[in-house]
Amino acid sequence: MTWTTISAGDNRGVSSPVGTLLDARYRIDAVVGAGGMSTVYRAFDTVLERPVAIKLMHRDIAGDSDQLERFRREARAVAQLNHPHIVQIINAGEEESWQGSIFPTPYIVFEYVEGETLKARIRRLGRLAVPEALAYAIEIARALHAAHERHIVHRDVKPQNVLIDVEGSAKVTDFGIARTLDEDGLTSDGRVLGTTDYVSPEQALGRDVGPQSDIYSLGVVLFEMLTGDVPFHGENQVTVAMKHVREDLPDVQVRRPEVSAALAAVLERMTAKDLARRTPDSATVIADLEDALAIETARSGSATGEATTVIRSLRGRQRSRVPLRLRRSAALLAAGALLVVVATVVLLFLAAGQTERGTSPPRDTRPPAPGETPVRLSQGAAGDYDPLGGDGEHPEQAKLVVDGDRATFWSTETYSGPLQAQKAGVGIYVDAAPGVAATHMEIRSHTPGWSGAIYGARRNLPSELPSDGWTKLADVTDAGRRERVALPGRESMRYYLVWITELPEGSERAELSEIVLFARRSG
Repeated sequence: MTWTTISAGDNRGVSSPVGTLLDARYRIDAVVGAGGMSTVYRAFDTVLERPVAIKLMHRDIAGDSDQLERFRREARAVAQLNHPHIVQIINAGEEESWQGSIFPTPYIVFEYVEGETLKARIRRLGRLAVPEALAYAIEIARALHAAHERHIVHRDVKPQNVLIDVEGSAKVTDFGIARTLDEDGLTSDGRVLGTTDYVSPEQALGRDVGPQSDIYSLGVVLFEMLTGDVPFHGENQVTVAMKHVREDLPDVQVRRPEVSAALAAVLERMTAKDLARRTPDSATVIADLEDALAIETARSGSATGEATTVIRSLRGRQRSRVPLRLRRSAALLAAGALLVVVATVVLLFLAAGQTERGTSPPRDTRPPAPGETPVRLSQGAAGDYDPLGGDGEHPEQAKLVVDGDRATFWSTETYSGPLQAQKAGVGIYVDAAPGVAATHMEIRSHTPGWSGAIYGARRNLPSELPSDGWTKLADVTDAGRRERVALPGRESMRYYLVWITELPEGSERAELSEIVLFARRSG
C-alpha cells in the first residue's frame, strides 16, 4: 500500500488514501475537494464498475461524537431524498482502522457528477444569462422543496454546493449541516453554521432556522448569478454576516439593468430580512421563479441552454401556469415580447401613481395581458361573506386581500371535516365601486387546492347566496397558489365574490393573500 501526501486538495497534510481500496470495493482515485470535516474523492466502484464520489470523514475528528453524529446525519438526511436535482447517495458505512485511526472512519458514497460547481461557472463566465440564472435557481428550488417536504433544511445553500453536470443540469449536494425541523441539539445551541456570503439574517444571529433560511440563501445565489458577485463584502466573515442582518441587498437592476422589474420583485421578496415579508415557502419560490422565467423568455423572444430544458418541464405539467405566450410559435414569441414589456411598464406606472384613496396590486402580480390594466381598489374594499350564519369569517382580516402585501392574508374559520357538511360555502368579496367589467381575477392563496366559484353583483351586496342579485361568473377547481380566472367582462359589476365550497384536501381552512381584478384598458 502506497501513501502520498495531499498538498492541493487537502491542506491538512494528512496521508492520502489515493490508490487504495475502501471497504474492499471502492478504489480511491483522486481528491475532488476538502472541507473542515471531510474530504471528497473520485473513486471507482469495482463491483458495479462505475465512477462514484466518496466523502470520508477526517480521521482526527472521527472520535468527536458531535461531528460524527453530524456526518451520520447527513447520510440519513440525503438517503431520504430522491430527486433529479439532488446528488444521490448510493451507500454509507464505516471503515475500521482507516489510515491507522483508532476510531472507525465513516464514509458516504454518492453518484459521481461530471462537471463543475456553480461557483466555478460564475467565476469562469461572470454574470450568467438571465434565463440561465433563473433556470438554475428553479432547479435548486425544486431540490430544496423536495428536502423541505421531508422536513429537512439544507442550511448551507451556496453555489459551491451546486454541481452543474455535463448536460447543464443543476444538482444540490453537501447536506453536511442539514437537520430535520423536529430535531434538537447539535446545531440549536446558537452557533452560526453556513457560509456567511449567503447566510440568512436569522442564521447569522444564531437563531432557529427553517425553510425560509434556505430561500434567503438561494436568493443570494440568484443575485450572484445575475450580477457576477455576492452582495456584501467585509474585512471578515462576521462583518459580512452582520451586513446580511442590517443591510438590504444592493438593487439588482442597478447592477444588471436588463433584469425585469418582475424578477427584481421576486428576488427582493426572497431576501427580505423580515420572515413575515420573505417568500413563505419553496413551492411559492418555484412558482415565482417560473413566472419570472416565462416573462424573461418572452422579452428576449427565445431561450437557450438549461432555460430551454426548464421551460419544457413547465409545458409538460398538468397544471402548468406558463403564460399562453410561451406555448405559441417562436415567431409569435418575438412579436409578443414587446407587448409584455409595455404591459409591465404600464403596471409599474400604475403602482407608482398610488393615491390615498386606493392601493396598487402587489409588485409580483403577473403583468396584465395586452389591452388589460389592474383595477384600483380602495383600502377598505373587501369584506368577508358568511350568509349562512355564525360570527363571520374573520372580518377584521378582509382588508388584507387588497393591501398589496402577499405575506398578509384573510382566512376562513377552521372547519373540521368537509366544509359542505357544515355549510354550503363561505367567501370574501371586493368592492370595485362604482363598478367595472372585470376580465380576469388573480387570487393568491397560501393554501392551494380549494374549489368554489366567482360571483358578481351589479349594485347592492346581496345578503344571501344563491339569490337573483348574484351572477355566477366562473368556477374555480383545485386552485393554485396563483390562480388567474377568466371572467366574462361583459357587464359592469360592483361586487366580486370569491365563494369557497371545498377546502384544500387535508386542511381545515383556506387562506387568501391577494385578490386583484383586471379590466380592459380604456382608450
